[in-house]
Parts: sequence; structure tokens; C-alpha cells
Amino acid sequence: MKITSEDRAPSRSGRARRAAAVLTATVLALAGLVAATPAVAADPWVAPQDGGYLRIAVPNAAVEAAVGPVSQLVVEGNFGPSHNWAQIGLQRSGANWTATYGPFEPGLYYYQVTGDDSKVLKDASNPTSVASEPEWSTFFIPGDSAALLADAPQQAGVIQTLSYTSTVAGEEREALVWVPPTYKPKGKKLPVLYLQHGGGQSYRDWVEVGRAEQILDNLWLSGGIQDMLVVMGNGNVSDFSAELLGNIVPAVERTYNVSPSKEKRALAGLSMGGGQAFEVFSEHPGEFGAIGTFGAGRFGDLDDLAVDRMNDRTGLFRVYVGNKTDIAYNDVYDSLAKFDEIGLEYQFDGVNPDAGHNWNAWQENLIDFAPRLFTGSASDPAMSDGHTALTERFEPPAPGTTPTPFITDDGFVTFETTTAFADAQYVSVWANWAPGGSWLRVEMNKVGDRWRATVGPLDPWFYHYRLIVDRQSVKDASNPTRITSEPAWSTFLVEGEESRLLTDVPAGTGGDLDVLTYQSTVAGQQRSAYVWTPPGYDPARAEPYPLLVLNHGGGQSWTDWVEMGRAGQILDNLSLDGALEPMVVVMPNGNVGDYPRELLENVVPATEAAYNVSSDPAQRALAGLSAGGARTVSVLKAHPGEFAWISTMSAGFGSTAGVDAAAINAGTEMFRIYTGDITDFAYGGVISSLSALDQAGIEYEFAGATVGPHGWDTWQKNLIDLAPRLFQPVDG
Repeated sequence: MKITSEDRAPSRSGRARRAAAVLTATVLALAGLVAATPAVAADPWVAPQDGGYLRIAVPNAAVEAAVGPVSQLVVEGNFGPSHNWAQIGLQRSGANWTATYGPFEPGLYYYQVTGDDSKVLKDASNPTSVASEPEWSTFFIPGDSAALLADAPQQAGVIQTLSYTSTVAGEEREALVWVPPTYKPKGKKLPVLYLQHGGGQSYRDWVEVGRAEQILDNLWLSGGIQDMLVVMGNGNVSDFSAELLGNIVPAVERTYNVSPSKEKRALAGLSMGGGQAFEVFSEHPGEFGAIGTFGAGRFGDLDDLAVDRMNDRTGLFRVYVGNKTDIAYNDVYDSLAKFDEIGLEYQFDGVNPDAGHNWNAWQENLIDFAPRLFTGSASDPAMSDGHTALTERFEPPAPGTTPTPFITDDGFVTFETTTAFADAQYVSVWANWAPGGSWLRVEMNKVGDRWRATVGPLDPWFYHYRLIVDRQSVKDASNPTRITSEPAWSTFLVEGEESRLLTDVPAGTGGDLDVLTYQSTVAGQQRSAYVWTPPGYDPARAEPYPLLVLNHGGGQSWTDWVEMGRAGQILDNLSLDGALEPMVVVMPNGNVGDYPRELLENVVPATEAAYNVSSDPAQRALAGLSAGGARTVSVLKAHPGEFAWISTMSAGFGSTAGVDAAAINAGTEMFRIYTGDITDFAYGGVISSLSALDQAGIEYEFAGATVGPHGWDTWQKNLIDLAPRLFQPVDG
């Protein structure tokens, strides 16, 4: 039988919402475990921080020594949605290439450093290694949801090396063997699980990347598995059945005190190794009492199987697959349909919603499969918690037939280029889908004259992205959306409850969005601002409306809060929810030398002339992000009391020298401060400002850190929190 490798893309191209669920009852006994991050050399290039964050600092000198000068550097690994291969772009900062990312979910991460798309080097500061991928290093982020992947709290099993002669390969080979604490050379004979790696991998991968030792240790200590040996052999041979039955199994039975009963043998493998397991299952029914296939579905011709013997002689055949990004997804669907047709009995663990064709999925598969073995009772056929039925193939539209991105109802997004890049060497899509909304690149694959990539599942939210073609930023010409200040960007929305406030409201139910044109005496030119008026706005209302002036950041324009910040949608939805005081919101052009003059002499008068807004400072608010936050502070310092409601997002206060704290306190109803987390480069400045404000006696309220970087995900959340607070009674 021909077995086709379907393991993963080559090494340079390679969210666990329910991670806690897959650990079942056996995890509960280990939920309190906290594993230490693996020790690294001084000044590690990739350093995990508290809370799952990473600080990255790769010395340029080390890069140049290894691969020569580079113009671009990334750290790439299983960082992407579904734990698929993705790239963290680094910025040159002095002698290092740096980034801060996270928070990443608990688990094992594997990665490499790559310059200029193809110059790969290993992290020289990290002593971990992966034999099959010499450029890879690993690190572990502890947490309850990865308790079974942590180092065991006490000594348990041991990993031994078994040497044997391969008559198939014509050489001496090795296998790794996990031996439980109860093993004795004489006495009770233990059952054996034979556990196979995938294509392009080695017999060491299950230990070096799959965390098999930790999983088995922790399961055994919690009583989650029976006493057994687990043998991880070398499956890189032309005839795996002959290798396993003629070489590996005999070597194990000669060396260890194991049961000769075929019912006390189990066989499982991932990807290609899963195909090999099925080959043995179909060609030698009954040689193993239990079979598991992890992310494998290419099982060859299924029409001539010895179905009756396979059913009668096998106590368990359980099939696993990742989500729509798993390359085995459609193969598994087809195979299950064929199994049903021919009457082959199997259990299906369901579609793993959180992982693709990668180690995160296969680790969970081992955690589910091993406890089912050698129990003396029938295995529960139920799917793992959170897994779903596989009801249809995943078929994105044919190339060239639809604008991109193409978004499924469950949040999988397919990107496709035009044919303009048919001769490109390397294309990726770079978007805000990293944890917290940071940028993360996903490689695209060549499909005819186009490039494609499917990413997901993405949480419901508003996303922005650009294509990177041979290291140049390019606009997705198939996406009609545009961002004035970022011509290479495009946007899309994944709908759902989490993104409800960012979604368009039904036509005719929201407020109006107008463009106000005004003369700037400071800039010496005519300028524009967006103005949002609430549903039911009455220009003749006896009581003028409160006014919020909302400022953009540096390098941005007056259009950004609408095109990127989704301010119109946020304000519309909050209004329809009854959560917002009816107000007028003006979003002006803040790119000017003297912002306080521009605001008070040009923007506010022009708004007053065109709209029914209050002149009472108690009915006026001023807010801004980043440089717009600094502009907001400049007005607060120079003109305390002109705006009673003040807010800054990702912006420090600056110097308090000469500031009239008493006037600020007397004239300000609320001064609310926002910042992103440690991935926001303004975080340190904001936190320092809090101490300075305390010392100066300036009253404020700190919203705490918003999970997210110096980017629109953070600021959208800040506006959602801020707007309902404005023009409301303040406690105290």
C-alpha cells in the first residue's frame, strides 16, 4: 500500500479555546502545576515573560555572522491562528532586532529565525534542539490549560534508547522508549503503544516537540493511563509494515518484559505515521488491538479492505483531525464517508476547532488516545469536549472567481492575490491576528498564477492587512476597502457577538456621518473633519448637544477614526443600545504645529457654526490616541477647564512642570487614561505618567492595561469603554 506524506510544509513555511477541556478528568489532578520555563543562556534572544508575553532581541552581529547582512528579520514558528506557522516581524533597534508579542496561550512553541525570507538560523542562545529540524528551538509557556505538557511535579517514567537492526533500511537504528516507574524486567508483562512520527520527521520528534515524555509522565501520575511502554520508532522506510513487524516489535519484545499478546499492542501515528498505522491495520488485522490516526486521511484504496477481520480483531480504531487548516481535513472527510459505506467500525474524535496540522493538535490526540488503551473495557466513543462533527469538505471558491478575502461563517478566511505576482518568489499576508491584535505574517502558497492562504478560525473582530511580495508592501487589489493614511492596507470584518459593536447597523437606524470643511488659520489651508451626529439629531433642539472631539495619532489623518477605528459603527451601536448620551463627535485633522490654537480657534468654532453643540465646557470632551493623546494633554495643560471630559489612549502625560494642577482638577469632571499592554510601546511612558500625576496632585482614573499593542484593536476597545462614560454623573 502506498503511503503519501502529508505532514506539513517545509520548515520555513510550515487559539486553544477549549484547551482545558481536552485534558479531561486526568488534568484536574494536575491543574495546579506550574512548570518553569526552560533555562536559556544569558541574554536569550526569545525570552518568555509573565503572562505569556515574549520579549525578542536578536543581535544583528549574530545574524550577520551566521547568514550575512539582512534587510528583514522574522522569528517564525507555531504562533499563528490554529497554532499554524507564522512570522513575527522584528524591527531593527540599535544592535538588535526586537519585538514584544503576546499574550500567547500556554503550551510548547517551536521556532526559527529567518532573514530575507530564506536565510535561516538557529537561536544560538537557546540550548533546546530538534533533531529533524536543526534550525528549530523551543520554549514552554506554563499554564493550567497546558498542565499535561509541563514537566512532571515528581519523577515518573524515563526515556530510554533502544538500538535495533533494520533489515528494511539495511542499517542500525534507534527508537525511544518511555518506561513507566512500575516496569520490572521480570514479573508483570506490560502492554506497548507504538507511536509513530510524521513525514520529514524523526523518531525523536515525539519527545523533542510532541512533549510525549511530559504527557505520559503526567497522565501516569494522575492515574490517567495504564502501565505501558511507549515505543517511538523510526518510520522513514520504504515498507513500514515490514519494519514494524519484522524489526521494531521483535526488538522491543527481546529487550523488554512486555506482553506477547497482540491485544496488548496499540499503534498510532501522526500524518504520514497515521497512514502507516492504517496500512498495518488493513494489511495485518489483529496484530494490534488498538489503532489511532492523528491528522491522517490518505489511506489508499479502501475498496478491497478485509473489513470483517479488521472489525473482529481490533478493539479500537479512533480517528483524529484538526480544523479546516489541517491539510488532512478533506481526506478524513472522504475516508470517513468510505468507512461508513463499507462498514468499517471506527470512532471519530471530531474536528479539533483550535489546531491545524501541527503538534498542538497531535499532543491533544495523544492525551485523548493513551488513556483509552489497555483498560479492559470498551472505549467511550464520544468526541472530545468542544470538538464538532465533520459534515462537509472545505472548498474555498475556485481561484479568480471571487473578491478576497473569502470568509466562512465560522471565521476561516482565505486570501488570494491576482495574477500580477505570478513571478514572485515569496508572498505573505500580514495582519492584526496575533494575540491582542499585533501584526503577524502568514505565508501564502502558489496556486497556478496566484498565491493563496487560509487562516483561522479568527475571532469576530475588525481586521486590517497588507500583502508582502518579495519584501515589499502591496495592496490587495481584489479588496475594495481602502485606508487613506495607509494605501497598502485593506480591511475585513469577521462577524459575531464579539464584533457586534464594530458592525454596520441596519440602514436608516444609526447616526449620520458628514464631512465638515473648515479654514485652518494655523495650517494656512482648508481642512476637513468627520462629524458624527446621533440618531434623531435635531439641529433646532433647545438644548444643544454635548461635543466630543476625537483625535487621531501620528502619521494618521482625519479619516482614520472612521476608516480604521470604526468610530461610526461603535457610536451607532452604542446609541441603539441606549448606552450613549446623544452627542456630536468631531474627528479633525490634528497634523498641525500648534494644536491648542487649531482646536480652539478653528475646529471648535467651525463645529459650533455648523452643528447644534454646547459651548459649556461641562458639555465638552476631548480625547485622542497616541500623538492625539499628547495633543489632548497639551490642551489640558494650556487651557484647563475648556473641556471637562478628558481621555488619552496610549499616550503619556509628559512633564508636570508648570502645570496648574488645581485648575485642572477644578475644571475636569473626568480624566481617564488608557494604554495597551506591554506590547504597546507607549506602555512604559503611560505607567510612568501615573506616578508623575500622583506627585503633582492631578486627579485621574486609570482604566488598566487593555490587552493589545499600539494599534487599532486597543483603541477601538478604548472608545467602546470611554464613550458611554461621557456626560454622565461622576461618582464622588
